Amino acid sequence: MKRRVLIAAICGAVLWCLGARAQPAKVWRIGFLRAARPPQRELDAFLQALSDKGFIQARNFVLVEQWGDGNVSRLPELAAELVNKKVDIVVTEGTILVRAVAAASSTVPIVTASAADPFMGGLIKNLSRPGGNVTGFASMERDISGKVFEIIKEMVPGLQRIAVLSARSIWGLFAPGQDQAAKSLGVEYSFVEMQRPEEVGSAMREALARGAQGIVIRGSPFFSSTQRRLIIDSAAEHRLPTIYERRDDAEQGGLVSYAPDIQDQYRATAEYVVRILGGASPGELPIQQPTKFDLIINLKTARALGLNVSPALLASASEVIE
Repeated sequence: MKRRVLIAAICGAVLWCLGARAQPAKVWRIGFLRAARPPQRELDAFLQALSDKGFIQARNFVLVEQWGDGNVSRLPELAAELVNKKVDIVVTEGTILVRAVAAASSTVPIVTASAADPFMGGLIKNLSRPGGNVTGFASMERDISGKVFEIIKEMVPGLQRIAVLSARSIWGLFAPGQDQAAKSLGVEYSFVEMQRPEEVGSAMREALARGAQGIVIRGSPFFSSTQRRLIIDSAAEHRLPTIYERRDDAEQGGLVSYAPDIQDQYRATAEYVVRILGGASPGELPIQQPTKFDLIINLKTARALGLNVSPALLASASEVIE
């Protein structure tokens, strides 16, 4: 009798193991929302970091992409569409995008690779314990604004007036930091609306009419590669020294770019995704701040504009493009 019970128990255990093996492995659905497709190097950095943690695309996760056309007004619609695709988590970039996803769902975890002001709209309670469904990176905008103004002032002799080109919907994210930077540097700046990059020609002409000697471009996460090319070409056509938010812009002919190392942040974003899918709560994961910054100077463009870049600025650059 005991032997029968033992055999039955063994058979039951074997059948249970076989049944467990037969259960299909979880395939996670990682949503990725952006107003424009990210530069390939940033997407590759994110996917490679996931792979290093054992998350292999098409094996144990699928990337549910939602790329916009640079139109900020469509972001709520795109966010709702992505949430409706039953994603397990959403990766995004930029405060406006985070707010759009948070409005579409209060439960789907959201990890942002960069956000100028995650406090806007009550997205988080504090940096160390966000408390809701949002975590990721905040970009220390006040410090960045000051550095951006400082760089363009150093590059343009006698600079007194700066024009900042961006969509009105994101202007409020940068204004406080820029106000403080302009005051400390003794320069004037004005906002020139550029709702879409295709309006860059008229925006540049307006900046010139206001006496701008340098341009700051804001809103790079909303621009496609084609749109960024339009901006670079227009800056060259109007001979306006311009500073950008993405290293790709300086590499493609823009004068200079300064920003956190976004590839590094996408790698860290992937680590947060893995932790959350493993059971961690986004509300318990601290909002991180960038530790690596890239200053890219295109010396060829500087020469074309008749600018002599100081040896000190060149020495501080992460990369100088000849």
